This record gives sequence, structure tokens and C-alpha cells, in this order.
Amino acid sequence: MDFQYSDKVKDLQKRLNAFMDEHVYPNEDRFHKEIDANREKGNAWIPTKVMEELKDKAKAAGLWNLFLPESKNGAGLTNLEYAPLCEIMGRAPWSAEVFNCSAPDTGNMETLERYASEELKEQWLKPLLNGEIRSCFAMTEPAVASSDATNIEARIERDGDEYVINGRKWWSSGANDPRCKVFIFMGKTDPTAEKHKQQSMIVVPRDTPGVSIVRHLPVFGFDDAPHGHGETLFENVRVPVKNILLGEGRGFEIAQGRLGPGRIHHCMRLIGMAERALEKMCKRTLSRVAFGKPVAEQTVTLERIAQSRILIDQARFLVLNAADMMDRVGNKAALKEIGMIKVAAPNMACQVIDWAIQAHGGGGMADPVLAHSYASARSLRIADGPDEVHRNQIGKLELKKYK
Repeated sequence: MDFQYSDKVKDLQKRLNAFMDEHVYPNEDRFHKEIDANREKGNAWIPTKVMEELKDKAKAAGLWNLFLPESKNGAGLTNLEYAPLCEIMGRAPWSAEVFNCSAPDTGNMETLERYASEELKEQWLKPLLNGEIRSCFAMTEPAVASSDATNIEARIERDGDEYVINGRKWWSSGANDPRCKVFIFMGKTDPTAEKHKQQSMIVVPRDTPGVSIVRHLPVFGFDDAPHGHGETLFENVRVPVKNILLGEGRGFEIAQGRLGPGRIHHCMRLIGMAERALEKMCKRTLSRVAFGKPVAEQTVTLERIAQSRILIDQARFLVLNAADMMDRVGNKAALKEIGMIKVAAPNMACQVIDWAIQAHGGGGMADPVLAHSYASARSLRIADGPDEVHRNQIGKLELKKYK
């Protein structure tokens, strides 16, 4: 593959970097202060004013819905073209939302774009694309090992012209956000069917009777407000039959189409996150003196800076290769490549950010960018499939060559 970015991508990189410099980095403190102020008032889930202001600016700048490939609603970028742009957004953990490119909305929008009826698209996809509402993906369950999605126990049972939904979910990202107006829910429609034909996905409006938020779930002490993650309960929730996506038993098929892009987006952002950590490490160690010389000149620091550069570039090339594979042969054929980056990128980011924290000493633990980035990177070794599951899959695919 050709690693040289096209003129189109270079132009978008330039514009996106300029937007980050002018609008995002200068507003990082304001963003966190607004959340803190809301938290002190007793409600951290109130959307920040600065986010809505920046969204308007991003729309006006033409930096909106960049993630959607081959769609009249998006920028028409391939996965390979989007990768370096998503990396830039990853430099500030909260900034992807500014461009309407944040999870789980991106995955939900792609799911609705590919698999929903025109009626559901008009009702839910259109306001999501416009950034008027947010959404939630409800898949993981507390009562089972959800790393094996066939364990899912939540039920979706037909009753005449409606489906009745019952189940308890957690790590439902975005469930606490008052802007969240719709869930995409995964559950079993037929427990007796073939293993991967038991599950289905269905669209559930947030205000449907029987849907409730049990609690919010912090990530290493961060509440991730105003978006966050929730434990959600669905008790005899009734939605029309027309809300089913593709039909009964198609849940795994949809999941593969949804999770492939979602996983690679996370990995793209992790590279940006690690780049910023390395940048902060270099600047910090050049400005600090210990034992008679700059910390940057200490052998251990030089080794860590060099190794960070190697690890980041290795991960970037793996991500670009996976993106290229997805574009050329599809998500299913790129399964191994997607699994490889899902293991490599979070582990790389954890290591680089850890070294950056160490280089800052006590200040590293209090640095809002580094601390939040580390928590995010570590959580992504579990989210969208834990390392162990992806490694097992990669190993099986490798052995398959010799059987």
C-alpha cells in the first residue's frame, strides 16, 4: 500500500490541525471547568456550552461527519483517508465530539446508515448526523462474560406487532447523557437457534416506558461526564416490530459491520493520544534538570523517547494497513488486521503515556491530559473485545494456514 496521503487528506489535515490550535486546545481548561461547575451544582451530566459552540464552528468549517465513508451524509472518506484525521482528534480525548466523530454515535450512525429502514433513518439517523441528539449502544451485560457475545441473555420477544425487551446492560456509553435519545440494543430473539443466529439488534427510543438508568460507572475514578457510561435496565420495554434491524437473528452480522470501524477509530485516536504524550514528555524533560543535567539527557529518558517513537510508528503503520484492507476487501476479510491493531494500539498507548507520566514526576499524576488519556487507553484493552479474545482469534487465524 501507498503510505503517502492524498492532497485531499493533506488539506483536511491542515484545516483540522488549524482548528485544533485555534479552538480546541485553548478551550481544554474551559471544557473541564464547565463540567466541574456542573458537578458542584449536583449534575455533571449537563452538556457544556463550549462543546455546543465548537460544534457550530466545526460545521461552519466543513469539518463535520468526517468518519462516514461512501455516504451522501458524510465527507466520503475511506477508512485509510480518515485515519490521520481521527489521529489528530485523539490528541484531546474529548474533541472527537466537536466534529460529530465520537463513539458510540459513529458506530450507531454507521449501523443505521447500513441496516435501518428509511423511516428509522429519518427518525434517528438524521438528527444524529446533525448533532442534535446523542445515542447509546447497549450490548455488554454484568451477569455474563460478555467477551463471548453468545453469552448475552437479554431477551427480545415478539408479541403481535411489538417486541418486548427485558435485560440488564452495563458500560452503556452515553446512557447518562441527557442528549441521548435512542439506544441500539442487542439481545436474543431465539435462544434455540444456531449459536450465531440467536441475537438481534433493535432500535429503542430512550423515553420508552421501562427503560431506566440504574447508575453511572466511573472509569478509574473519572465519571466521563457529561457523556459517561451507565448500567441500564430494560423491563418489559415495548417497541414496534419495524424497529428491528435487518430482521431476527442478524445481530452478529450487524455487530461485525459495526465493531470493525469502531475498533479502528479507537486505535486511530490512541495514536494521536500517544503522540501528544510523547510531545509532553519531550518538552518536560528538556525543561527539567536533575543530577546536573537536563532529564532529557539521562540515558533512561533517551531510551524511552526513542522506544516511544518506534512503538507509535509501528502502531500507525499497522492501523493504516488495517484501514487499507477494510477499504479494499471489507471488514470481514480484514478481521485479523483489525484484531492486531486492537491489541497493539492500546498497549502501545498505555506504555507511552506511562513513560510520559513518569517523566513528569508527581505532576504527571495530576496532569489532566495524561491522567485521562491513560485511563482511556487502559479501558480500551477491555472495550470492544479484550486483548485475550483478539489474541486467541489472531492465533487461530494464523494456525489455519497450516491445517
